[in-house]
Amino acid sequence: MPETYENAREPVVPDASDVSTVPVVPTVPAVPCADPLGEPFLRTRFALPARPATFLRRQRLVDHLDQALGTPLTLVNGAAGAGKTLLAADWAAGLRSPVAWLTVEAGDRRPGVFWAYVLQSLRACGAPASDAVGVPVDASGAGRGLPAALAAELSARDRPVVLVLDEYDCMTAPEVTEQLAFVLRHAGRGLRLVLVTRTEPLLPLHRYRAAGELTEIRAAELAFTPEEAAALLELHGLSLPVDAARALVDRTRGWAAGLRLSALAARESADPELYLKEFEADRSTVADFLLAEVLKGRTPEAQDLLLRVSVLKRFCPGLADALTLRTDAAPLLAGLHRENAFVEHLGHSWYQLHPLFGEILRAHLRVRLPGVEPELHRRAARWLRRSGFLPEALAHGAAADDWDFAAGALVDDLAIGRLFTGLRSDDLAQLFSPMGPEARSPAADLVRAARDLSRYDLDHGRTHLRHAEERLADDALGPADDTSRPAADAPGPAAARLSCALLEALAARLTGCPPQAEEAAEAADELRGQVPARLLDEHPELTALLLTHLGSARLWAGRFEDARAVLTTVAGTPGGASTVLLREESMGHLALLDYLNGWLDRAERKALAALSEAERADPLRPSGPGSGSGPGSGFSSGSGPGSSSGSGIERLVLAAVAVDRHELGRAQALLDEAARLPSATCDPVTAAGRALVAARLLLARGKARAAVEAADPAVSTAVASPWAASHEKLVASAAHLAEGRPDSAAEVLRGVSGDQPVCAVEAAALQLAAGRPRDAVDLLDGIRAEGPTGPAVAVGAALVRARVAEEAGDTVTARRLVAQALLDARRERLRRPFLGAGAWIRPLLATAPSRALAEGWLTPGPPRHGEQSRRGERLRRGEPLRPEPLPSLLVAPELSGREHDVLERLARMMSTEEIAADLYLSVNTVKTHLKSVYRKLAVNRRGEAVRRARELRLL
Repeated sequence: MPETYENAREPVVPDASDVSTVPVVPTVPAVPCADPLGEPFLRTRFALPARPATFLRRQRLVDHLDQALGTPLTLVNGAAGAGKTLLAADWAAGLRSPVAWLTVEAGDRRPGVFWAYVLQSLRACGAPASDAVGVPVDASGAGRGLPAALAAELSARDRPVVLVLDEYDCMTAPEVTEQLAFVLRHAGRGLRLVLVTRTEPLLPLHRYRAAGELTEIRAAELAFTPEEAAALLELHGLSLPVDAARALVDRTRGWAAGLRLSALAARESADPELYLKEFEADRSTVADFLLAEVLKGRTPEAQDLLLRVSVLKRFCPGLADALTLRTDAAPLLAGLHRENAFVEHLGHSWYQLHPLFGEILRAHLRVRLPGVEPELHRRAARWLRRSGFLPEALAHGAAADDWDFAAGALVDDLAIGRLFTGLRSDDLAQLFSPMGPEARSPAADLVRAARDLSRYDLDHGRTHLRHAEERLADDALGPADDTSRPAADAPGPAAARLSCALLEALAARLTGCPPQAEEAAEAADELRGQVPARLLDEHPELTALLLTHLGSARLWAGRFEDARAVLTTVAGTPGGASTVLLREESMGHLALLDYLNGWLDRAERKALAALSEAERADPLRPSGPGSGSGPGSGFSSGSGPGSSSGSGIERLVLAAVAVDRHELGRAQALLDEAARLPSATCDPVTAAGRALVAARLLLARGKARAAVEAADPAVSTAVASPWAASHEKLVASAAHLAEGRPDSAAEVLRGVSGDQPVCAVEAAALQLAAGRPRDAVDLLDGIRAEGPTGPAVAVGAALVRARVAEEAGDTVTARRLVAQALLDARRERLRRPFLGAGAWIRPLLATAPSRALAEGWLTPGPPRHGEQSRRGERLRRGEPLRPEPLPSLLVAPELSGREHDVLERLARMMSTEEIAADLYLSVNTVKTHLKSVYRKLAVNRRGEAVRRARELRLL
């Protein structure tokens, strides 16, 4: 063991003036066999405590204690059962220096008795004081002479004596402390004092600490780590995984006695691991230990305080006084903390109980003061409400079954929006789930309505909302309680009516009723001026929720620019946890607006920004689109509109963009991710967006009939959405065309107008494919856009006009328009309009200018300079790659089952008669199927049909 003396002082021998004025208590040089009271010395007080067979040597603490050899004073301070004594004994047993061990007792408060035992401990370790020091003969005092002589003798030693005073918290005599400090100060390098205590000694620790002469080991360091706990349990014959040990450490806070007592009890259990996970602290040896060591012996006031605050997770003196109805909590709590009585200081006058101690006290409270627990929760709820601690006030109101108070506090604080924003929304929903019909206030009905609407239970939610509005009309809702908030700061019934407006806007959004959403927004504007501005500032999510619902309703109605205005406001709301998910949702809606206006690149950027915003709200969620479907693919809490589960609308937009770029695998992955979110089929805008993407994906795969079924959003709404209806008609028209019914295809498109530019250009392309060029041009000429339209509109319109020109014999104009379409589409990587154009476009793309514009993104082409190396580098870094160029410009059409059977036999070189015989069909029926196959594949001969079918992987 190394011996260091860096902080040792030179020996200081007091001069005559130090002792001349102090009465000297007579001492005798003989070695006594009894203390000054005449009682024999108890040898057990000088012996190092034995370490049990299950003792775990923790080297990190032993290494820290080694620093005691370099500092005059060492403090090992912790609660009862923290392992202080065994740690010090284990360390002392390994020292080469003489170790004087003394277990202090209450009788040592008399100076003569204390110093007699100290001198005897020095003799017991083989480092006795000389006869010149003497021994005290009077129990009541030792005088100045003995400490001075002892200090002088110790300072002259070549090797230090380590004096360990165990259970030093028993020493409360100021006179003894002063004398001990004197000896320590003047003994220099000859003494290393180690105090093992539950409380702060009366020594001036700050001076030693400032001088670097103090080694400290306190409760936090004494606590067992999960790895140490697992090792300790091994010594008790219990094998526990580190994760299970970590849970046990969390519950016991690494408290040594708690771990050992739990291990001993677990050994008697049939399932030790389950016992350690679920043991009832109040019915265990842990309870006996804590009640005996900590609770008993306290003053009645301290015991009453501990029992009452056990219902709280944290407390301060003011809150504790509210529970005890006294005013003595501040000194009592400070004393309990100072004495390591399992009262932990959190800072700023706040405390908490050790978890196990809290469990035991709560059980003891129910025995000592039966029936008082609800009243304690009620008092706590009101104090916390007055003091501005809303979440804790709600928890205690619920614990007291005071639901009208809890609901009133939530509504009165304008915090009802927290049920939707993901900010503890699951916790709030769980908190209010036991609320029964006995709560009859308007606020209780508002909470019920919010809870139901957050789960998309529209019928019950609207019923509770009507009840709340009826009760508010009869009796204005005041503050949650006459003592819950100062009257001058109370929002009165305006807070409840503003909450009503929020829920009305949500109901309007979910039922697809834009006029009702506008009415709710107008009502909210009037009510905002009637509530304290401070509350609105504290709850920005309320306004953000209102605007998000209004923006979604306007988008449903096709009022794109009006929707963009309010959604942009939400997206620009200052950052904060309460609005982060609303910013995500608003950006997702803005991305959809861009997509519906033909801006693919803008839509993609906004959708990715929305995902990034959501990632900040929940860093455990996968970081990018298409990132998988495991447990982490959704958010961790919340389920309603605007909640942290998200609407998935940004993924739908990314999937739609992927379809238009013919990245079908990525589109399917994104679509599947969005489908797993709870709002995927409940919110009208989200449901319509999903239907749009799913149908377009199926069309791209040549499955027209399945696309028609997928195009129906399957949501019941009060008002039809013009853009959702138009997209549904486009899919139906495409299906009719694929099945050879051009007239039906054109008839379906009659309801599509120029008010939806993207729909109008797609409808024009379908009209043209159905053989109605004039109707196609009229649609293009009739486009009326609220704002600027994007490249998708320009590309689609150019291709329609190019085909009209080509069929009219104006090849020059057709080539120019195709080139312009390629130029616009290349920036957005927009492939679908070209892939679905049909055979007419192939000769135009074969020209040199068009080939150059299409090469590398629409048609195969050599990689640009350095592209291969850049792709390899991106792969090594794990970055996403841009899609590979497509090998074909046409998408496989959808063939019926019989058409596919005929095509397969055609590939086998069978004649029409052989096919008819093999399929048990007439020759005429086979010829009809062949004509349909030729038309769908845009060919005229058998050989061309087989070759084309192989290109499209139909065979």
